[in-house]
Amino acid sequence: AALLSRVAKIEASGYEVIGWVDGDPGHGRAFRFKDPFEHVFEIYWETQRYHAPDVEKPALKNIAQRYHGRGAAPRRLDHLNLLAANVEEFRRFMETCLGSRVTEMIQLENGRIGGCWFTVNNKTYDLACTEEHGAGTGRFHHLTYATDQREDILRAADIFLENGVHIETGPHKHAIQGTFFLYIWEPAGNRIELANSGARLILAPDWEPVVWTESERKKGQAWGLKTIETFHTHGTPPVE
Repeated sequence: AALLSRVAKIEASGYEVIGWVDGDPGHGRAFRFKDPFEHVFEIYWETQRYHAPDVEKPALKNIAQRYHGRGAAPRRLDHLNLLAANVEEFRRFMETCLGSRVTEMIQLENGRIGGCWFTVNNKTYDLACTEEHGAGTGRFHHLTYATDQREDILRAADIFLENGVHIETGPHKHAIQGTFFLYIWEPAGNRIELANSGARLILAPDWEPVVWTESERKKGQAWGLKTIETFHTHGTPPVE
């Protein structure tokens, strides 16, 4: 019922609808639609729960499987960041189609919104959108994996260094959302972030977005690290 109710809102929104698909491995029937910038979204209800085989059963039954701790060893997916030519329009799309709330945002001096951080639950954000500076359409900025603690990210930086993985920026602490971060490019060119958020939660139902000015953002990250140029221009797929 919740899925059909949300689909009805999307169909009435005026945004582009792709329609129903039978579902990918792991979930059932799904509904697809597009934002104004050619990103494809999908919502579904029926989910196939993972059940670990005997050899992977954990000591504690309230986790998915035993912990191996190989490589960077992130715990879960945390959020993703998309690029859009008009972040304000993307915000309207997210609020209309997915009922999202904005927790933090950047207000530029030219009147545009430079970035928005969205949540559909009590987490500070599970999707972000920042302004496209690379003349692309429907592009991806980064995907983030969460670690248990900051030290995991420092260890991961050494693992990436030893394996020839390009470290773009960090480790450092974001001003927006306060996450401790490390950005790398995986071999295909997609930007990947490892982050530790400190489990910030938005529990107030009447939360007002935190607004950052352009001058505040030009000061750099929380401890003064300047944002490098590629962070504004690099996205995937690359622009021809």
